[in-house]
Amino acid sequence: MPSLKQIVEPIRFESDQLQLIDQLKLPSDVNWVPINTVEKGADAIRDMVVRGAPAIGVTAAYSYALAFKSEDPSDARLKYVRDTLLNTRPTAVNLAWAIDRMESKVTAYLKSDGMFYQYLLDEAKLIHEEDRQMNRKIGAHALNLIEKGSRALTHCNAGSLATGGYGTATGVLYSAWEADLLEHVWVDETRPFLQGARLTAFELDRAGLNYTLICDNMAASIMARKEIDFVVVGSDRIVSNGDVANKIGTYALAVMCHFHGIPFYVAAPSSTLDFSLENGSQIPIEERRRTELGEFNGRSIAINQQKIFNPGFDVTPANLVSAIITEQGIHRFPYTKSLESLK
Repeated sequence: MPSLKQIVEPIRFESDQLQLIDQLKLPSDVNWVPINTVEKGADAIRDMVVRGAPAIGVTAAYSYALAFKSEDPSDARLKYVRDTLLNTRPTAVNLAWAIDRMESKVTAYLKSDGMFYQYLLDEAKLIHEEDRQMNRKIGAHALNLIEKGSRALTHCNAGSLATGGYGTATGVLYSAWEADLLEHVWVDETRPFLQGARLTAFELDRAGLNYTLICDNMAASIMARKEIDFVVVGSDRIVSNGDVANKIGTYALAVMCHFHGIPFYVAAPSSTLDFSLENGSQIPIEERRRTELGEFNGRSIAINQQKIFNPGFDVTPANLVSAIITEQGIHRFPYTKSLESLK
């Protein structure tokens, strides 16, 4: 059976310091960024040193704990920490989920014996490990959907770099590769931030998978040539009816899959589900800097930077999603019923 050569571990906590692989420098340089304050953690999330909904959640949990390493948990401090982290990236629901989970421990910890920071740190480490385990379970469940010799396409990066380790959509690919079911992976470059080209290809190369990098507008022609058997992507937020927010370009892939009769799968942990929203129209969509689209290597490629629209995400309607794969199993349309057990 095939084996994985190397799985990238993007987040580690050592000697009272969070360390993140700087994803802005990949694939040419593998640099670790030290994080020892909540402000630095927030900056890393906002600037996309770390990205991917689960990884953002894990980073937020550690940053929350670090905020109380030498500070008392006053009401003002608690509000400052929450606001500092929440005001980074609005679309990834795992961010608020992780902060809410850390805050749920605050009352109990305030009654403790002066070990407030350590208790919060233990909770952050638990969130990190749970994310790893959820990713492995997602990959295991997905094997029921994949036939031997399959060729996949994935968009953006939903691998170990986007999670606490292993990955959601890329974790599905890893599991299928190790089970000798996967033959080849097509990797969308994912304009304009190039997460596919810089990150997913980097991960698959290190893991030893057979892959080919393509630009985004090649996907339809490859589908027409019948060289793609399924598409699998991650998600930054899934709402009650199964609408999925993911990296811009995901919706177009789902439409192409529908036209060509190709399964379109979404892989995500239950922490990515947001049952407070009924449908995708209610999901806040982050708008990124115009320069991400209008510049290349620091040089302008657009005559007028003000005439640029650069949303970071789009919403794929639930009826275009063949299945949502979580750590709890495989869920199918109508998702209002099949996801209900995860509430």
